[in-house]
Amino acid sequence: MRWMLFAMLLVFACIAANMAAVNAVDAKATTKDRLAQNFTEHSWIFVNGYLEESRILQTKTGFKGQKIALTTSGSGMATRTIDSEVYRDSNRDEASLTISANYDYRPYTPPLTQSDLRNALCAKNYEVGSVFSENYNIDKDLIKDTKIYQNDSFSVYEISSEIQGTARIGQRVQKNAKTVPSFIMGGTYMGYAQIRSETIVGDTSVLTLPCP
Repeated sequence: MRWMLFAMLLVFACIAANMAAVNAVDAKATTKDRLAQNFTEHSWIFVNGYLEESRILQTKTGFKGQKIALTTSGSGMATRTIDSEVYRDSNRDEASLTISANYDYRPYTPPLTQSDLRNALCAKNYEVGSVFSENYNIDKDLIKDTKIYQNDSFSVYEISSEIQGTARIGQRVQKNAKTVPSFIMGGTYMGYAQIRSETIVGDTSVLTLPCP
């Protein structure tokens, strides 16, 4: 009986230890997931003039994780579509970028006189860790439809703009000081430009905007 009782106590002790280990792993994973910062982006532009833009996607600091960098600059007529995504949790560490573009070189000379009419917007979500900004210097006209939704779980930024002038768009996604920026984007578009984009930021991101 003593040996049987001892064996039963040993079994219960092993089960308790295993459950504690699993709970510790789950707690670690949950903490890790809270530090994750994920986003999806869909962006389409048409520019007849000059453009300069850059994107950096990453999941971890240093030489760890996934890194993607993309830059484009020059004058002419350009049409391009970008789909990008960063997703990181305790089980996944992924970054992806798909670009489809058509560039036709033409020299571009900015107009000698520029209007002092400007339009600017900046939105920040400190809970999610996202910043969005757009700035327009209007030479002739601007047609703009910007939609922003933010709460403590995610942010949605939608741009639909048509401008003759200069447009500057900037975005940054960084959860907190313990994480690297998972997304940094900056773009300048001069001349005639159409801009359509949607960025969804949060611990879970779903791309919802179709191509124009």
